[in-house]
Amino acid sequence: MEWPGNQQDRHAGTRILSRCCSWVALKRTFPFLCWLPQYSLQWMQLDMIAGFTVGLTVIPQALAYAEVAGLPVEFGLYSSYVGCFIYCLFGTSKDVTLGPTAIMSLLVSIYTSGDVSLAILLTFLSGCIQLAMGLLQFGFLLEFISYPVIKAFTSAAAVTIGFSQVKNLLGLKDIPRQFIFQVYETFHKLPTIRLGDAVLGFLCIAFLLALKFMKEHFPRVYRGMPRCYRICYIIVWVTTTARNAIVVVAAGLVAYSFHVMGLHPFILTGKTAEGLPQFQLPPFSEKTDNQTISFSEMVQDIGPGLFIIPLMGLLESVAIARAFASQNSYRINTNQELLAIGMTNFLGSFLSAYPVTGSFGRTALNSQTGACTPAGGILTGLLVLFSLGYLTPLFFYIPKAALAAVIICAVAPMFDLTICKTLWKVKKIDLVPFLVTFFLSFWEIQYGILLGILVSLIILCFSIARPKIKVIDPNGLTLMIMSGLSFPAVEYLRDTIHDKTCTDSLPQSVILDFTHVNVLDYTVVIGLRELQQEFQSQGRSLLFSGLQPDIHQILLAASLKDFQHPQGMTTANDLYDDGSIEPLLNNAPKVSSEVLITCSQQVIRYVSCEY
Repeated sequence: MEWPGNQQDRHAGTRILSRCCSWVALKRTFPFLCWLPQYSLQWMQLDMIAGFTVGLTVIPQALAYAEVAGLPVEFGLYSSYVGCFIYCLFGTSKDVTLGPTAIMSLLVSIYTSGDVSLAILLTFLSGCIQLAMGLLQFGFLLEFISYPVIKAFTSAAAVTIGFSQVKNLLGLKDIPRQFIFQVYETFHKLPTIRLGDAVLGFLCIAFLLALKFMKEHFPRVYRGMPRCYRICYIIVWVTTTARNAIVVVAAGLVAYSFHVMGLHPFILTGKTAEGLPQFQLPPFSEKTDNQTISFSEMVQDIGPGLFIIPLMGLLESVAIARAFASQNSYRINTNQELLAIGMTNFLGSFLSAYPVTGSFGRTALNSQTGACTPAGGILTGLLVLFSLGYLTPLFFYIPKAALAAVIICAVAPMFDLTICKTLWKVKKIDLVPFLVTFFLSFWEIQYGILLGILVSLIILCFSIARPKIKVIDPNGLTLMIMSGLSFPAVEYLRDTIHDKTCTDSLPQSVILDFTHVNVLDYTVVIGLRELQQEFQSQGRSLLFSGLQPDIHQILLAASLKDFQHPQGMTTANDLYDDGSIEPLLNNAPKVSSEVLITCSQQVIRYVSCEY
């Protein structure tokens, strides 16, 4: 026997299923369905050039960033190719490339202390959190992190990351991870530097800076340029673009030459795991020599990193996507970006990857080389897989000083304090969250970020709690409220009205101009009622003008008798076209006294009527 509602339920379920599986829904979930039907041979050529160029950059950077994360160098490559394939399916930006970054590697180092199992578990948990935020449409939460906080964090991270590589650049050993002690120990051990590492490291930095300068100042190709000049430009462009790979390969060849001669002037990367990582479950427990660490204990070891790393990964990736979308005149879907990075980290944890996010440097390179779609990431991923399959034995000879030079040159542009001058000119109070985030990030990165966000929110709430109130007519005392009213502003509003009205000759009426008020909550309504009752007890009137329809409905919905609107009663909005009674007060001689008295009585009865 079927219940009568079953057929309706089946129809409703069918409609929901059809909407979820519709072509529009599929294109929203898999954005590649939007550009794939239009894909052309010309797009393929440009995407291949971009993918190959980014691949030459990501391989040496991945090795270097694994050093920053405190993990074996092969884990940088394990983390570099999953995002290339996933983002091609789920990403909404043609420019963004996902992979290891300096900031994310630093955070992984802080919260996992070089423990591989913790790093992989952190990738899995980060991916789950990011996927949940994307599915629940929580992308708007990222908008509560202000730009000064972001800039302060990135500048502090650039200093922290760059200085952490000084030990590898100079061949120093036994340097602690904590920044303050790291600075002290580095200067304390300067007499023990290895000359070979120091010379090679500074030569690599000089070479990288020279190639970067050449790329930025080399003349561009123009129509009609002779072929020989075009060939020279292509050679210079490829050389300067792939400068990281060239430096790493050249340093490796130099180290190998000394190794053949029996000399060891450099600290080398050493033996790395060969081949591709196995597909396996993330480690939900960890076995040590004497005991087994449970899942809950591993989560406790990660600590606040469980929230900081997913949040910063989303923030960095979405900020980069928005910047390049604006630059290249297209739009992105923030929640879809969350799904893309969440899926990358979730699946990457099964392939021994540590948390990744969008890379600004590689994204900029991808955009500059003319990428048309995310398909270029497929070639980048294939290059990384090729290096994992066939080149890992050669990584043994890469000097750590060369990788340190690559990292220092990569993070140097992130350090930018010129924003302080701009903040001083635009809004000085924004310097407070910037400085709090910047200096506290040297002590503990999570405290810098969290306190910077907290200070920004306090500043935001202060502006809500202290709305601007402008005196329009001192004689009749008309006060114009210049913004919405929320519950933190109630006491300030009442104090301001009392301060303005406490004069020798108390005004018989005070007019609150609500022309600019489009937000009102219940606490404010209660505060206005109490204020009106005070005025009535003193034999005075509190009038309201410029009530917008939404605000009027809020007052009516509150079911408060002081604001009850009787049927057929004329409101201030009905009396005047612009919703304000100020013109009537200012032009009193032009209006008959009978009309003025009648209108005033109606307004007073409207705001102070009783059941």
